[in-house]
Amino acid sequence: MDRRKILLVLAAVIAALGTLLVFLYVQGADDRAKEDIEAVEVLKVIKPIEAGETFDDAQAAGKFQFQGVPKDQVLDGAQTDLTALSGLVATTRIFQGEQVTANRFGGTVENTSLAIPDGMMAISVNLTDPARVAGFVNPGSEVAIFVTSDKLPSPALSRLLLARVQVLGVGASSTITSTKVNEDGEQTTEQLPKTLLTVALNQKDAEKVQFAVANGELSFALLTDKSKVSTNSGGANGSNLFK
Repeated sequence: MDRRKILLVLAAVIAALGTLLVFLYVQGADDRAKEDIEAVEVLKVIKPIEAGETFDDAQAAGKFQFQGVPKDQVLDGAQTDLTALSGLVATTRIFQGEQVTANRFGGTVENTSLAIPDGMMAISVNLTDPARVAGFVNPGSEVAIFVTSDKLPSPALSRLLLARVQVLGVGASSTITSTKVNEDGEQTTEQLPKTLLTVALNQKDAEKVQFAVANGELSFALLTDKSKVSTNSGGANGSNLFK
């Protein structure tokens, strides 16, 4: 056999081996993909379950159903039977469509009450992202509260309302539609994300905040232990802004 024939035979063998390797790789990838999307029957919520509701009561009310979920989407602790959580209660509200997981049930309901300091009361205000320091205000933070208004007193001003206030909680954000009309009568509409923040105040300061909310706009400034704040500055208005 001459050299050319030998090379042709070797090339054919190499091509066959390459084809075989590609086939085996594709077959393996296909098997792995099938394994990932293989459905696993897990327990899912088909009707909302309230905090404090027992697993057994929810089952009796027909709030569970076994449904297929791709294997790679099954959550840790997802339930595949109706026995493991029997006798336990939902620690938080569980919404329709959620997988039933072990960490959502326990022996008691989570305590969601606020730890309000003695002699104080809790009130909530709705603030935009800039007014809550871009989301850096958290439960336990201390803030200064400013009010900006063109109603109290005249002329318009911005002034520190309360020097140091404890934040008790930060709620969920929602989007509010705001429509403004300029001097020419043109309307401008924008979507503003707002978040509820709950603070601890005595009665007098709570009354101040409620009045300020009704007649102006509030904003928070995040404080540290070394922050210096004073309500005696007089505030800023058009007559002293550039002084």
